[in-house]
Amino acid sequence: MKTASVRDLRNSFARISRWLEAGETVEVTKRGRTFARIVPAMERKKKKTPKPDIMARLRADFGDLLISDETYEELIQPDRL
Repeated sequence: MKTASVRDLRNSFARISRWLEAGETVEVTKRGRTFARIVPAMERKKKKTPKPDIMARLRADFGDLLISDETYEELIQPDRL
């Protein structure tokens, strides 16, 4: 547990906030006596949106189907449009 005085809080809060971000608890002293503890806030867990697995869906629909070059050329023929 880290210790900081009221003066430290006033003059070098950036350093103390880094301690808190790192998960440290800070005891605050006034005239040499501990009178408060600053505890880091609990992090809120963000909801993760499930991302679709497109490749798994394609494999389920088409298997391991490979299109040959000739078949591909037939599919993109301009007269077919």
